[in-house]
Amino acid sequence: MSVAQVVGRFAPSPTGPLHFGSLVAAVGSYCLARRVGGKWLLRMEDLDPPRVVPGAADEILATLESLGLYWDEAIVWQSQRTEAYLAALSKLRDKGLVFECACSRKEILLSAPHPGEEGPIYPGTCRSGLRPGRKPRALRIVVPQEQVCFSDGVFGPLQQVLAEAVGDFVLRRADGLFAYQLAVVVDDAAAGVNQVVRGADLLSSTPRQIFLHACLGTPVPAYVHLPLVVGGDGKKISKRNANSRLEPEAGAARLLDQALRLLGQKVPGCLQGAPATELLSWAVQHFDQAAIPTAVDGLMVNDFPL
Repeated sequence: MSVAQVVGRFAPSPTGPLHFGSLVAAVGSYCLARRVGGKWLLRMEDLDPPRVVPGAADEILATLESLGLYWDEAIVWQSQRTEAYLAALSKLRDKGLVFECACSRKEILLSAPHPGEEGPIYPGTCRSGLRPGRKPRALRIVVPQEQVCFSDGVFGPLQQVLAEAVGDFVLRRADGLFAYQLAVVVDDAAAGVNQVVRGADLLSSTPRQIFLHACLGTPVPAYVHLPLVVGGDGKKISKRNANSRLEPEAGAARLLDQALRLLGQKVPGCLQGAPATELLSWAVQHFDQAAIPTAVDGLMVNDFPL
């Protein structure tokens, strides 16, 4: 029986230039796919047009190329995938899993039993139908009172009861845009992605995505969540941080070295000052998944309960 080729991916959002936290995810996903001769795909998650910054995608691509992180196959743009999302939504409707919701965020906050991991837990107000005079806003999926279990490549066995953690979650937003949870599952399945490597801030999204894969009948990828890069205030570094922008011209090899060391890789001293291509070649051959930490500088990245 042949073993399926590993297919990994990196999926940045073009809402600004690549920052160091995203670079860590890119390096980790690249090395884990390439070390076993796998593919590494690139997807631009430009699903939310108001947040897309003109020119950001080109800048992200240029930064990846300057670091030697080259991708296989054509880039997938979520903004061009509407038909695929509609088809998935239709399939879920046919299974009786989708319902219209008229609730505003404020209404949910006022009626939610307690805050969830990512805001108020939806209390099921519209699950049995809209109240008279209410107009639908979002589309949600019915979640069961069951435990979703999975084993993460870094954090090990985890579980979550969706009904208690998030409730019936949104598939299409009130503004008509498709929700990230649906889009990422549809896109990963369509591309044959079987290894998802990303930051630990998305760890709590994984049970929802596993649930959606089951509902759509698509294979569930293996998941590996990497430690977050945090600033001096202990908060995750993102595009909102003024000083998070990467400057590859300052030293591609230095950036790669920092990313690898943060991921727990023991870069040999003989590679100090080596070109980025040589450092990346070493990393692909020697990357050790077991060495990836769950904490950086004493700060736990898994600071949300599952």
